[in-house]
Amino acid sequence: MNEILKFLHDNHTFYLATVDGSMPKVRPFGFVMEYKGKLCFCTNNNKDVYKQLKLNSNFEISTVSRTFEWMRLKGKATFITTEESKRAVLDAMPSLRKIYSLDDLTFEVFCADEAEATFYNMKGETRTIKL
Repeated sequence: MNEILKFLHDNHTFYLATVDGSMPKVRPFGFVMEYKGKLCFCTNNNKDVYKQLKLNSNFEISTVSRTFEWMRLKGKATFITTEESKRAVLDAMPSLRKIYSLDDLTFEVFCADEAEATFYNMKGETRTIKL
């Protein structure tokens, strides 16, 4: 997991895809942390991404490095929103305190279950890590 987390941190903006009916929807994300042995993300329950993940938990994340290596991370979103998980998010990225607070009812935390990351390079080499 450390290699995946480092790759996402090193490549600050990554793109999370969900399913909206029969169509893919992609948006930029920038927060990820390790929490209780899982990769975790946060969102707002008023956003379409939350509604889409609640209806169909499958998602995929993609990002590319400056050296043109890229990673795809696929998994199922499991929402784990508690005061403890929210505190962990705010401690990991204090700038999110400008948007969220512990008592914010729109603030949601989810983790990647049944996840695997595949790394790619321009030589056509791939390597997969199951979480």
